[in-house]
Amino acid sequence: MAGDQLLRRLLFLLWVVALAVPGLAARPANVSIGALFTFDSVIGRAAKVAIELAVADVNRDDGVLNGTYLSVVEQDTKCSGFIGIIQGLQVMEKKVVAVVGPQSSGIGHVVSHVADELRIPLVSFAATDPTLGSSQYPYFLRATHSDFFQMAAVADIISHYAWREATLIYVDNDYGRAALDALGDHLQSMRSKVSYRAPLPPAADRAAITDLLLRVSMMESRVIVVHANPDSGLDIFAAAQSLGMMSSGYVWIATEWLAALLDSDSSPPRKTTALALLQGVVTLRQYTPDSDAKRSLMSRFAARLQAHNTTGGINAYVLFAYDAVWMAARAVDQLLVDGSNVSFSDDARLRAENETGSALRLGALKVFDQGEQLLSKMKTLNFTGVTGQVRFGDDRNLADPAYEVLNVGGTGVRRVGYWSNRTRLSVTAPEQEQNGKKKKQQGEELYSVIWPGETASTPRGWVFPNNGKALRIGVPYRTTYKQFVSKDAGGPDGASGYCIDVFKAAVALLAYPVPVSYVVVGDGVKNPSYGELVQRVAEGELDAAVGDISIVTNRTRVVDFTQPYVESGLVIVTAVRERASSAWAFLKPFTREMWAVTGGFFLFVGAVVWVLEHRSNTDFRGSPRKQLVTVFWFSFSTMFFAHRENTVSTLGRLVLIIWLFVVLIINSSYTASLTSILTVQQLSTGIQGLDGLIASSDPIGFQVGSFAKSYLMQELGVPESRLRELAITDYASSLQTGVVAAIVDELPYVELFLSTNCQFRTVGQEFTKSGWGFAFQRDSPLAVDLSTAILTLSENGDLQRIHDKWLSPGQCASQGTDVGADRLNLSSFWGLFLICGVACFIALLIFFFRTLRQYFRYHGHADIDDDDDSENKATPFPVDGGERMSSRRPARLASIRDLMTFVDMKEAEVKRRKKMMNEDSSSCGRRLDMDSHSHRSMPTSANANAAPPSSSFSSV
Repeated sequence: MAGDQLLRRLLFLLWVVALAVPGLAARPANVSIGALFTFDSVIGRAAKVAIELAVADVNRDDGVLNGTYLSVVEQDTKCSGFIGIIQGLQVMEKKVVAVVGPQSSGIGHVVSHVADELRIPLVSFAATDPTLGSSQYPYFLRATHSDFFQMAAVADIISHYAWREATLIYVDNDYGRAALDALGDHLQSMRSKVSYRAPLPPAADRAAITDLLLRVSMMESRVIVVHANPDSGLDIFAAAQSLGMMSSGYVWIATEWLAALLDSDSSPPRKTTALALLQGVVTLRQYTPDSDAKRSLMSRFAARLQAHNTTGGINAYVLFAYDAVWMAARAVDQLLVDGSNVSFSDDARLRAENETGSALRLGALKVFDQGEQLLSKMKTLNFTGVTGQVRFGDDRNLADPAYEVLNVGGTGVRRVGYWSNRTRLSVTAPEQEQNGKKKKQQGEELYSVIWPGETASTPRGWVFPNNGKALRIGVPYRTTYKQFVSKDAGGPDGASGYCIDVFKAAVALLAYPVPVSYVVVGDGVKNPSYGELVQRVAEGELDAAVGDISIVTNRTRVVDFTQPYVESGLVIVTAVRERASSAWAFLKPFTREMWAVTGGFFLFVGAVVWVLEHRSNTDFRGSPRKQLVTVFWFSFSTMFFAHRENTVSTLGRLVLIIWLFVVLIINSSYTASLTSILTVQQLSTGIQGLDGLIASSDPIGFQVGSFAKSYLMQELGVPESRLRELAITDYASSLQTGVVAAIVDELPYVELFLSTNCQFRTVGQEFTKSGWGFAFQRDSPLAVDLSTAILTLSENGDLQRIHDKWLSPGQCASQGTDVGADRLNLSSFWGLFLICGVACFIALLIFFFRTLRQYFRYHGHADIDDDDDSENKATPFPVDGGERMSSRRPARLASIRDLMTFVDMKEAEVKRRKKMMNEDSSSCGRRLDMDSHSHRSMPTSANANAAPPSSSFSSV
């Protein structure tokens, strides 16, 4: 009795503990997961070992599942979509809580619908189809990287080498088609494209592969991306080598399947054979950082293979399969820790289907009651596995995808760089850049690659297609000035003209043949619209357009142009009429201000020279009337360099030299301007340039099909009511009769028109700068190569010879084409006048300084002589230079009149009188010394009463 009570109490305590510790009573003894993959495949053989190792490691780890045993149910899909679906149903009826797989993207699409219905999460380690990440498959988790990121890496490689087109060989199933769409989207964002799609049947034999590669070899692109399966992809390269497609000029980029194949094949003979087929190929490998866990797994993996006496290697999918098992185990562990149970229940819809008598036993499929919670746990996982940091992004893909860029060469494979979603192409490992340990090297995104043909030179990436299809070249059917381009019914090409000959000459310089077929565009009644011709090229109706096609902004937005082979621009043509020359035409070279300043400077310079020469030059002396005449004569005779008066002073000669230089410039400018005016003066026009054209209200003509209309309306704001569409044959009559006041057209047409119509001229300047080029579809490599060829034609003179052949000058070519001449104004010469004026001012300043210095010296001597006659004479004292000054202030100051009289004196007279004063001053000094000696010998009283001796000193 007491024992029963004790037992009941123990059971009660156990029940309380079970309630207190969540999950203790609900934790099952065994949990099963499924595994769907192809056992006999490159990926499957290695994944099987990895999954079994992962399950064993989970069961040995006490920190995961805490005593609950994890078992795995493996099903072989046998590389068949149908069998894969059946195997998927069979594994789910075994009451698995999650499925590691499926390996195939196609099976993943179908099995995902079953998983959604039964709420069983799928954790795929090899299904890389990007569309599986859509919201249509909520229970699909990708334990590997999506092909969306792999195709981004491929697109970055293509962009890195500046290739614009690529051919994609892909398996024609969900796996291949999804990759095709992803690559196309990435290339389009980089202004590149998939130029040719080569779908390969999933079970294609060697003959089908060869036939496909023959079609690829006839395409333009030589950049070939191969997205195949590891089990059959090598056959593509074997066929390519037999066709000579592994030679120089080709670019082969294989997706990660190739790296998985090479990593899995450890047999030396097979690997050597494979490497011989793959020389120069660039491939990708999913990047996993090195770690102790990774090295341990690889060691145990090799030991396991050796124990079973099998050969093989570990590829990236092995690592992701191993981590996929751990994802499922950790998520189940968290589910059990939270107190959830593992239970299954019937699906009402499947039970109803089973009750109808179906033999499919759909009723055996059970719904995992905790499937939604388990899926949520998986999405929030964050742990470090053998592949690195394991966590999912919002799109249910592994975060931070990264790839290694590999190059096959010699006897192995070498890494040339990395790609990651964060850093794109780089030579630095992703985790080093993220941790800041090593910065990306400037200008180096990949190391050098050895391409097919054992060359390090980057292939051009394209050739002209050898498919027998000629380029459709649109040619405008001009009805006027056919020497540019037009239809030629009798010629072999159907088109002829200057533009056609330039195009043929450029094509002849290319290193490859370019078959062309000319398509004449136009009705032969009027010139076609060049804008519509370019649009047809942009829409793909024509491959290119050759003709007198102007390179303008709105056209460059839709097509690619070559280098211009003709410089062009819009000019204005107007009629001119003769009129009699004016009798006062000789005054028009200079403006009024220019005439006034020039005349004033003639008089000014003459006056300056007179001042500088007057004291020393007899030619500038005489009566006031004579001197005035001399000034005027000298001033204006310098205009013709005919002055007779010589200059003797240094300052006068300096001023005259500068002035004669100014006169030379003025004379030359006047002669040139007068010549232009007398020539142009016979022409009269109301419009002198672009400003006058816009300001007027007169009608303006333009050529049919020209872009001049849109330019005048959109850029210059000319109303459409003023514009008249004209054929070139109507230019002359329209201008002469006044239908239009002016015509705006491109320079090459205008030059040809004016060469035979002498009564018309261009006015103003060329107001646009453009040219003629050949139009090609966007990103056409021919546009680049033909641009180089056109430059070569220009450098070797062939372009000019073709021009002279078709566009020889006419009878009016020797006449000038410009009308109107600008009058010379003061602003063109103010610098010369400034130099001359400054020189005159400095010369006058020096002259007056010297004159005043002479004047004061001369006047000082005169004051001394006057003081000798005064009763209270002061004792003079000598100063430097022999000059003498009074010790007191002079009795009177010189007047202005005295100064002017002194200035008017001859220089020689001043020097003579100064010399005489110096001599008289010396004799006066000797006499004063004698008087002083006699005074000392006389008595003191006599000295007091003696009268001073009288003496006189005549001043000059």
